[in-house]
Amino acid sequence: MLYATGTAGTRRLRRVSYTTAEGRQQLLDDLAEAIETLSVALAELGDAYEQLDERTADLLEEQLFRPLQLAYGRAQRAHGAFAARTGLGARAFAQAPSSPPATRAGELVEDAVERILDADEIVAELQDSLLPVEVGDQEIRAELSGLREALDPLPRRARELTRALGR
Repeated sequence: MLYATGTAGTRRLRRVSYTTAEGRQQLLDDLAEAIETLSVALAELGDAYEQLDERTADLLEEQLFRPLQLAYGRAQRAHGAFAARTGLGARAFAQAPSSPPATRAGELVEDAVERILDADEIVAELQDSLLPVEVGDQEIRAELSGLREALDPLPRRARELTRALGR
C-alpha cells in the first residue's frame, strides 16, 4: 500500500502495510492536515480583506474568500461524514489565528495561495496513494475529487486580484 508522509512540499509516498482501521485513520489525518491548511488561508484572506478598499475587498470576497470558505466547509463535512461512517472520532477544527498586522494585503493573498496549493497537494497525494480506494468508500472519493475541483480555480483568481492590487 502507498501513503504520503511528511509535510506539504516535502511529502513522499511510501509503501507500507496497514490495517483497514490504520488506513482510515491515515486518510482522516491527511484530510485534517488539508483542512487546517485551508483554515490558515481563510484567515489570511480575511486579514487581507480588512486592508483593502471596498471595491477590491468585495472582489476578494466574491472571487476567493467565499469559494474557499465553501471548499473548507465541504472538506470538514467530508471528514466528519467519513469518520462517522467508519466509526472513528470526528474532529472539531479551530479557526486559524490572524496574520501579523504588518503584513500587506498582497502578501497575505500570495500566502493564502501557497496554502491553497499545499492543501490541494495533500488531497492529490491522498488520491494518488489509492488509500481512499483501499480503505475508503465511494463518498469520500467523490468528496476529495470535488474538493480539488473547488480549489482548482482559486490560484488563478488570486493572481488576477494581486495584479490589480499592484496597480
